[in-house]
Amino acid sequence: MFNNIKHFGGLCRMRKIKLSLGAQIFIGLILGIILGTVFYKNETAITVMQSLGTMFIRLIQMIVIPIVISCLTVGIANIGDIKKLGRIGGKTLLYFELMTTLAIILGLIMGNIFHPGDFINVHALKGTDITKYITTAKSASGHSGILDTLINLIPTNVFSSISSGDMMPIILFSVFFGLGTAAIGEKGKVITDFLEAVSQVMFKVTGWIMKVSPIGVCALIGVTLAELGISALIPLGYFVGLTYVTMIIFVLVIMGGVARLFGFRITTLLKVIKEEAVLAFSTASSEAALPKNIDRMQKFGVSNSIVSFVIPTGYTFNLDGSAIYQSLAALFLAQAYGIHLTLGHQITLVVVLMITSKGMAGVPGASFVVLLATVSTIGVPMSGLTFIAGIDRFVDMGRTAVNVIGNSLATLVIGKSENEFDHEKEKQFDVNPKS
Repeated sequence: MFNNIKHFGGLCRMRKIKLSLGAQIFIGLILGIILGTVFYKNETAITVMQSLGTMFIRLIQMIVIPIVISCLTVGIANIGDIKKLGRIGGKTLLYFELMTTLAIILGLIMGNIFHPGDFINVHALKGTDITKYITTAKSASGHSGILDTLINLIPTNVFSSISSGDMMPIILFSVFFGLGTAAIGEKGKVITDFLEAVSQVMFKVTGWIMKVSPIGVCALIGVTLAELGISALIPLGYFVGLTYVTMIIFVLVIMGGVARLFGFRITTLLKVIKEEAVLAFSTASSEAALPKNIDRMQKFGVSNSIVSFVIPTGYTFNLDGSAIYQSLAALFLAQAYGIHLTLGHQITLVVVLMITSKGMAGVPGASFVVLLATVSTIGVPMSGLTFIAGIDRFVDMGRTAVNVIGNSLATLVIGKSENEFDHEKEKQFDVNPKS
């Protein structure tokens, strides 16, 4: 018997089981659900989990900006041609606008077909405090016009933008810095070599941080459930379920159709970025997935210059999951309050959402802030948003994952359209990496 046990132990050591990072994150997600349910309203457990989750997110935030600056500057310097950059930039922004508009329209179509608001009695629901969102909305709405948005893209002090994490001014500076580096020719090689080394160091650090991501995921999902409880979902379960179904349709049908137009399958892309999508879903943070997403798409075959430009820009301007949620939530609240929206009203809603979602890009809690700025135009009282604030975190997980998938698809589309995609790398890419 003892010999058998020894033999089994030796066999286990010989066949050392090594779970992929995606599997580890999924296990962390399940453990977080269990811990959140067990420690519901337990202040000590909530504090511990909140602290662990915050530390993980801060570790990610620590490396995001160095990666964006180094990768984008080197990528733009390698493009060199300002005409080519203008073509790529114009194509990228046009694609972003088209996809987010389709996402808004799909949300409205699903809301009109299934009428989620008809099943809700707003007077029976318990509201949640949204004071912080109202304050943010008031400060953001003061500079949400197109001209103000363009002005705010230009940093007066890039170091101030870096310290505040304001992504678009950082991107604009990096574009000009990269073009300037290319313009001085051989003298600029020392800069590109240095920044290339910086990006490699940051990706190495990313790998280290990802080793603790299952703990961060467990803590973040755990604290959400411990604070709100599964019971928070029950009254609004139909709305949450419909939102997720709409997002799945958008990914498989609309994104799938775009993928087929450019010669690949959406299922292939989902396999490639499954770890990043699960990480984005469980943390409800696009930042958490951004560094690894950039690295993954480069390894899959998209050129560094395309990846470094499209993904950080999409992080602010291509939020397909958020667009679906905003249109569906606006229609849901109108229905809940018995407000009939004509076709004209809904077309107006599409236009308003297109403007407000871009005007408030980068604002903390942007999806909810956009709703605050939008629902008043269709007659929904601001207090109506208190009813869905409580479940916003649950929906945020799904929309963040869709945002990451959408930006990955955009990278492939732009890369293939510019012939900046390496098919040899694609063939050699392992969709089931061992992390």
